[in-house]
Amino acid sequence: MAGTKRGKILIIDDTIDIAQMLNFYFQAQGFETKMAHRGGEGITAARSWAPNLVLLDINMPDMDGYDVAVALRQNLRTSHIPIMFLTERGEKSSKLRGLELGVDDYITKPFDMEELHLRALNALKRASLESLTNPVSGLPGSQLIEEQLKQLLRKSAWALATCTVNSFGPFNDVYGFVAGDDALKTIGMLLTEVVNEKGGDEDFLGHVGGSDFLIATLPDRVKSLSEAAIVRFDRDIPLLYSYQDRKAGYMTVQDAAGGQRHVPLMSLSVGIITQAQGPFTDIRELSEVAAEAKQKARQATGSSVYVER
Repeated sequence: MAGTKRGKILIIDDTIDIAQMLNFYFQAQGFETKMAHRGGEGITAARSWAPNLVLLDINMPDMDGYDVAVALRQNLRTSHIPIMFLTERGEKSSKLRGLELGVDDYITKPFDMEELHLRALNALKRASLESLTNPVSGLPGSQLIEEQLKQLLRKSAWALATCTVNSFGPFNDVYGFVAGDDALKTIGMLLTEVVNEKGGDEDFLGHVGGSDFLIATLPDRVKSLSEAAIVRFDRDIPLLYSYQDRKAGYMTVQDAAGGQRHVPLMSLSVGIITQAQGPFTDIRELSEVAAEAKQKARQATGSSVYVER
């Protein structure tokens, strides 16, 4: 089974032999994996790579696993990721401390690989069933997005950027669903990079579904985030097309009548709203205004940003 279908696992362990063993094993099981051998390195990887699961060793030289777990839980872009502790400690107090920090599971070394595999699958399944993460991008899914919108309504200053990918459907039809999933992963990663570079720990990035994404941030940075996202999108996404389509600037597809038509390459439309468009009494009203801003952004040709007035 392809790794893009099973998910991404980040392994944070300073014992290189163990990390490489886990890396090899989970790759053989069809997962995409990444290794980090220091706690700080693992935190950076989690923020930039958006894994579906973190396997985290407690004992590391620069910072222990508890501190890493706290850092991941305090950042809105990593707080949803399931964490499984790997440790040589078997004391009840160590397990309780991990559970208090929101760690999802705990397994003691030396561990049975089949048991670890099943525990990892269960953690991934729970996150998927609870709509905590989008199975393709690994970003926060519908439930976490809804919770974030409810929290926004209680704040005095906030901004939303609703991002939608135009012409994704035709790309998916022509290049296939595997390429479509890869495109969504690429888009999720480039948006993550932009928010990491231009935003703060309190900023939130979610995958609404399909080709729709959402960024929650502050009013003074929402436009610069949106513009940076478009610059990165227009630079990177054409590379997903064939040389012929990229050179032409469009795809040639057949319509239902057997004729041919030109479909533009994917572009990114961003609709922006802030608390100034309110007051909003519930997330339904908020979602309606956000959808209107997104639709107005889509009316432009190519990638564009629309700020709701």
